[in-house]
Amino acid sequence: MSTPYPFTALVGQDDLRLALLLNAVSPAVGGVLVRGEKGTAKSTAVRALSALLPQVPVVAGCRFSCDPAAPDPACPDGPHDVGGASVRDARMVELPVGASEDRLVGALDIERALAEGVKAFEPGLLADAHRGILYVDEVNLLHDHLVDLLLDAAAMGASYVEREGVSVRHAARFLLVGTMNPEEGELRPQLLDRFGLTVEVAASRETDQRVEVVRRRLAYDDDAENFAARWHEDESALRDRIVAARALLPQVRLGDGALRQIAATCAAFEVDGMRADIVMARTATALAAWAGRSDVLAEDVRQAALLALPHRRRRNPFDAPGLDEDKLDDTLEQNGDDDNGDDGGDDPEPDGDGPDGGGQPPQEGPDAPEAPEAPAPDAHDAPAADNESQRENGQDEDASPAQAPAAGGGEQRAVQAAEPFRTKMLSVPGLGEGAAGRRSRARTEHGRTTGARRPRGALTKLHLAATVQAAAPHQRARGRAGRGLVVRRDDLRQATREGREGNLVLFVVDASGSMAARQRMSAVKGAVLSLLLDAYQRRDKVGLVTFRGADAEVALPPTSSVDAAAARLETLPTGGRTPVAAGLLKAHDVLRVERLRDPARRPLVVVVTDGRATGGVEPVARAGRAARLFAAANIASVVVDCESGHIRLGLAGQLAGELGGTAVTLDELRADSIAGLVKDVQGTQMQMRSVA
Repeated sequence: MSTPYPFTALVGQDDLRLALLLNAVSPAVGGVLVRGEKGTAKSTAVRALSALLPQVPVVAGCRFSCDPAAPDPACPDGPHDVGGASVRDARMVELPVGASEDRLVGALDIERALAEGVKAFEPGLLADAHRGILYVDEVNLLHDHLVDLLLDAAAMGASYVEREGVSVRHAARFLLVGTMNPEEGELRPQLLDRFGLTVEVAASRETDQRVEVVRRRLAYDDDAENFAARWHEDESALRDRIVAARALLPQVRLGDGALRQIAATCAAFEVDGMRADIVMARTATALAAWAGRSDVLAEDVRQAALLALPHRRRRNPFDAPGLDEDKLDDTLEQNGDDDNGDDGGDDPEPDGDGPDGGGQPPQEGPDAPEAPEAPAPDAHDAPAADNESQRENGQDEDASPAQAPAAGGGEQRAVQAAEPFRTKMLSVPGLGEGAAGRRSRARTEHGRTTGARRPRGALTKLHLAATVQAAAPHQRARGRAGRGLVVRRDDLRQATREGREGNLVLFVVDASGSMAARQRMSAVKGAVLSLLLDAYQRRDKVGLVTFRGADAEVALPPTSSVDAAAARLETLPTGGRTPVAAGLLKAHDVLRVERLRDPARRPLVVVVTDGRATGGVEPVARAGRAARLFAAANIASVVVDCESGHIRLGLAGQLAGELGGTAVTLDELRADSIAGLVKDVQGTQMQMRSVA
């Protein structure tokens, strides 16, 4: 076994170290989510924590780590003889992002269960992590079905394995620690709320600190055992302090004043539910115990808020996590009293020596300040009426002459997106086999049962009726004498299921002058932002191609980070001609490359334009030829028609016909629109093909 990097050898990262130590003192805090860029010691710190945890007493021979003082009466290995007990180190179990359901929760031997009535159960990672740490690196990339299982286990403290009427239950209480890089996508809100604390980490910009990080890492890589020996005394002292804080924790008193500050803070920041209040109370109590105090002070409440609230105050996926510290201080002051929010005013102040010296570490706050809102356009920015004669002459501006770009090529500053809204369902036709999601129909491991087949590899979902039907004709030949069914492996049938998959939603956005009228571009950005929110909720990958002037560019390659697409959209400039063909050809290239990387994920192309192709020779004809490439490849597409004004040419609808897709207006895109029925890509494409 390799020697872990010592926890006390970590340089900087005070917030991260404190959050992990508080969970070591009080596992009831609920775990830690560590957000940050790559290469910031996230995984190193988590792995180092396991060496500091006190040893765990277990029932000898129990595969589920039952506590000898209170063994689980429903343990599959029970009933236990409490006389046989042993002590082992606390475990840190890593959950791979690509793990199967059986690897996480365990697996039943279905053949033995049917033929012999025996619950032959092989424990999974949840059983291994019981009374220890369950660590998920890149937790934001975890498949939805595994997230659901984690949520259930975290909420109930137990894991249930169900296979066609045969069930096994065992205790599964663990410290959940996840790390993630926000650039690769955000976390589902349900799982986000399950993490008690969150911290933001970033590499230091101080030269001396970076030098020390490199020096220590090189020394560890050269001789890990010798390096760990140099930090042995510090590790032992920190381990003893954790044990002392755990012993003090039941004696810590959370006064009414501190409790009122906690409730007022959660209300002021409008966090959902009551879990935030409970987590803050537990965190403040752990902070007091860590500092060696028996009463919770106002500074404990403040520190607890900075750790427990940033990830809970986000109203949508594009909000940056963070907390307004001035507002926090005002709230604490307004709801405090002369005794700093508790009933024991004679307690000494913390000594403030940091995480290794008895007090709380200095808290600078992991939260970046929120970006100021872009100023709303004033009356002078209001667009003039559409001027069709200008477009026919090659001028692509919807605005007044004073706003028109010189020589048809000027650039307008980015405008703020309109308020997002709930969009109608857009899906890809047919039946896919891509990654689990919530958009298009697909054959998946989860969903409604549609049939049965022989298993390919390990059996995961038994189709009981098909299995019995396959075994029934052979009972006499197999010498069946009693009531039991003689089942062999060849009889087993795997259930085929239909659920939903996530798709690659590629946005192709017209940023030309014909879209640059300020009110219209604001509405267009609001529509794209709404579709991005929908893609986030449906677990899609997204990409962004923009076209303007003489060419197109890939503003964002396909990624799981929907908020990265929103950030690109926010700064999107407009102006110039409308090279629709260039935008479509660029999108076609993106899909060709992505098909090689992820062939199972089907694309949905969303073209946002008014369809008025300009620039070059025969721009409309070239756009039509480019669009027919998508129709030939059977790529699902939808055109969001942004044309406005009294005179409508219907060019976006013609483009949708060339693509083999459908066109919807901005108004029809809304889920609550009464402009027409739901526009489904599949139905419209089938209609287009039947007409053709």
